[in-house]
Amino acid sequence: VQLVESGGGVVQPGGSLRLACEASGFTFDEHSIGWFRQAPGKERKAVSFLDIRDRNTFYEDSVKGRFTISSDNVKKTVYLQMSDLRPEDTGVYYCAMKFGRMWDRSTLLITSLKFIEHWGIGTLVTVSS
Repeated sequence: VQLVESGGGVVQPGGSLRLACEASGFTFDEHSIGWFRQAPGKERKAVSFLDIRDRNTFYEDSVKGRFTISSDNVKKTVYLQMSDLRPEDTGVYYCAMKFGRMWDRSTLLITSLKFIEHWGIGTLVTVSS
């Protein structure tokens, strides 16, 4: 399994960026793929996830209405469109993959690092004026 991120960079507050995660080595449309963010000195946290098969989505509260996750199943790529970026969005964004579904009954699994089976190497997003 390989997850290769791209699209990070430096942007001013209020600006936009689109991250991409190109996946290979597994059946793309059977699993869940998304993004974690790790700010300097803080723990890695789930930002957004997409169940490729069922099309369910997850957004962390602080990014709802500003970030949109999507996929191109032909290109086997997951995108994170980030708008109205804020300084607190700064961090390394990691593409992450969980086999199967995001949920187990009423429990959202992908917010816990232990359920993530594969990681990309990360791409840095800096929001600063």
